[in-house]
Amino acid sequence: MHHYFINSHSIQEEVNAGTFEKYALQATKEIFTTNLNAVMVGGTGLYFKAFCEGMDDMPNVPEATRNNIISQYQSNGLSWLQQEVEKKDPAFWKIGEQQNPQRLMRALEIVEATGKSIITFRQNKKTIRDFNIVKIGLALPKEELYQNINTRVDAMMDQGLLKEVQSLEQYHSLNALQTVGYKELFDYLDGKFTLDEAIEHIKKNTRHYAKRQMTWFKKDATIHWFNAVTISVDDVLKLRV
Repeated sequence: MHHYFINSHSIQEEVNAGTFEKYALQATKEIFTTNLNAVMVGGTGLYFKAFCEGMDDMPNVPEATRNNIISQYQSNGLSWLQQEVEKKDPAFWKIGEQQNPQRLMRALEIVEATGKSIITFRQNKKTIRDFNIVKIGLALPKEELYQNINTRVDAMMDQGLLKEVQSLEQYHSLNALQTVGYKELFDYLDGKFTLDEAIEHIKKNTRHYAKRQMTWFKKDATIHWFNAVTISVDDVLKLRV
């Protein structure tokens, strides 16, 4: 079975929800030439929304503006980023994901590039796709989910995550590497944490990310929720439109 969006883009490419929307629609079109169903899996809520409903057009941001914000965030941390967004885009700050650095940096770069809040560019128009969409959510008890996260992080370290991060150290300022797992190990390489501390930060930040995912998806009343362990093929087939 062919998987899409894996090793498909360079880390030096600018990839966002709009990019993903175009890529995913093209991939789906290709899949439908030989199959009746396409399956999208993952956990980035905004990307799912882009695929299912479309994205608002956003203004272009100069690369220098984006890189400066990333550099400032790396040097000064999340608290600096939060303060900047609260000061420069208070409208977004009131409703945005205040613990999500990617969303905060995006809001900050838009307001610095245009002088307008990112909210002013949101039209919330839903695009109707020419295929049926069935949404399935998989849930676990919090304790079990968190244990799975801890186990997975340990496995990633055993399988060479640190070596991978070391090989990418010269690119540490790229937006694609401002993600959980990379940024904590870059901090270790910069001497900010011990390796054990960095690993614990990866686990903690992954748990926080999982919590934000659940908060996002629980707001979507069209998702059919199942226990991740007990769900069956019959459960899924009953949902087919």
